[in-house]
Amino acid sequence: MPRMTINDRPVEFDLDPDMPLLYALREAANLTGTKSCGGGDCVGACMVLVDGTALRSCRITLAEAEGRLITTIEGLSRDRSHPMQQAMVAEQAIQCGYCTPGIVIAGAALLQRNSAPTKAEIEDAIPNLCRCGVYPRLMRAVERAGRVVQRRESISAAPAPGIEAADAAQNVPALRVPSDASNPEASED
Repeated sequence: MPRMTINDRPVEFDLDPDMPLLYALREAANLTGTKSCGGGDCVGACMVLVDGTALRSCRITLAEAEGRLITTIEGLSRDRSHPMQQAMVAEQAIQCGYCTPGIVIAGAALLQRNSAPTKAEIEDAIPNLCRCGVYPRLMRAVERAGRVVQRRESISAAPAPGIEAADAAQNVPALRVPSDASNPEASED
């Protein structure tokens, strides 16, 4: 059974190790912010952070995610205070919203490496397709989020989500917290 840490929570999936991480996140872990994007020919809507690197979750199996740190859009910032989330709202770079989680994840990974990226670096780091065509606003949002990371600018907070992740979670049989994760002292023998 594949084990990994998702949004700072150790989990174990009772699922086929060859299953794409995307489906385990959406269907077993009830983390539906990561969007399904077509199984390989994707537009980047399924982007998650894997050990800090933005990767398409439709192209990673549970076996490949074994032992790794996974961060989804839900785990990036519970109160929507991440600079990338703030800048996307402030620059009105959200239209239908389908591609937004993947763009935010890709932008967050870029800004973690480089808080002052050039336009070319932004284009390379965010391969996501946005069918609504918000690219000029997206570029401004990444640049603005970089200034926030550098502490040269601040953005008023976006509204908090209407529901807490813990309240939205459901008891899903395919997802379990490993028994040794609930009691960290039990493994210290």
